[in-house]
Amino acid sequence: MKDPAHILVVDDDDRIRDLLKRFLAREGYRVTTASDAASARRMLSSMAFDLAILDVMMPGEDGLSLLAGMREGKQKDTPVMLLTARDQASDRIAGLKTGADDYLPKPFEPEELALRCAAILRRSQKDTPPEEVEMSGLVFNAARGELREGDKRIRLTDAELQLLTVLAAKAGEPVDREDLAALTSAGMERSVDVQVTRLRRKIEPNPREPIHIQTVRGIGYRLMPD
Repeated sequence: MKDPAHILVVDDDDRIRDLLKRFLAREGYRVTTASDAASARRMLSSMAFDLAILDVMMPGEDGLSLLAGMREGKQKDTPVMLLTARDQASDRIAGLKTGADDYLPKPFEPEELALRCAAILRRSQKDTPPEEVEMSGLVFNAARGELREGDKRIRLTDAELQLLTVLAAKAGEPVDREDLAALTSAGMERSVDVQVTRLRRKIEPNPREPIHIQTVRGIGYRLMPD
């Protein structure tokens, strides 16, 4: 059985802290609380968390500063939701720029917070993509940026390597052409199509009838390994 997600709640308001601990525990989460950033930092240094919920407006060090510290420390990849009494665009933008995954203004409904927590945890706990992808005798290793056929290394341009890396990370799933353009140096959807055509010539047994880099009509492309 999978262990429950461990959530850190940091808020100087005793009532909110207690409410969140009781509500999230009833939802099946393991919950640890801290009343200020200093206590939270000590906990973050000694425990691992799957999600941190930080109040922005706290006396002393605020939630944005704590978040910035997390993004530079060993829990830099821990998802963070910010809570604040100020629902201003500038606050939201500052939080997201600092690395927050979500933002919820006070007052809030506990049910909405729980739903947002579940969504963040689903996104962060996706299976790790395979280290290597095999395609008709070829092996692509994204970590090394290598496409090989046995001992022979097949040369990829930077654009081809970027495209193949993005597709391999979501092997079996369709990837939107717009996302491919944004995540690679292609820049435009039309350029993505050109790179796909070139990449197929290096990967597909028959580039005119591709079996590995498949076109998903109306969406984009999908990499199908062996």
